[in-house]
Amino acid sequence: MKAPISLGEFEQVVLLAVLRLEDNAYGVTIRSEIAACTGREPAPGALYTTLDRMEDKGMVRSRLGDATPQRGGRAKRYFVVTKAGRAALISAQKAYQSLLDGLNLLGGENA
Repeated sequence: MKAPISLGEFEQVVLLAVLRLEDNAYGVTIRSEIAACTGREPAPGALYTTLDRMEDKGMVRSRLGDATPQRGGRAKRYFVVTKAGRAALISAQKAYQSLLDGLNLLGGENA
C-alpha cells in the first residue's frame, strides 16, 4: 500500500477548513474559517498556492460554480478533500498523537 503524503501545518489547516465547510468551501469561506478557528487569516496568495499544490498532489479536487453578476461574472472555485487528502490528515493526526502521548501539556512536571 502506498504511504500517505506528508503534510505541513498550513496544509493540514487548509484541509481541515475545507472539510468543515463541506459543500461551501471556496477561497473566501476557507480564509474566514481558518481565521475564525486559528485567529490568523492567511493571505489569498498563500491559500491559493497551497490549494493548487494540494490539487496537484491529489489531496483536494476543485470545480467551478456558476458565474454571478455579484462577482463580476466570475465563477467561484469550490474545493473538496479527496480520499488521499483524508488519509494524509489521518496519518498526520496519528503522528502528532504519538508525540503527545505521555505528555501532560496542561499541567504537571512537563508543563
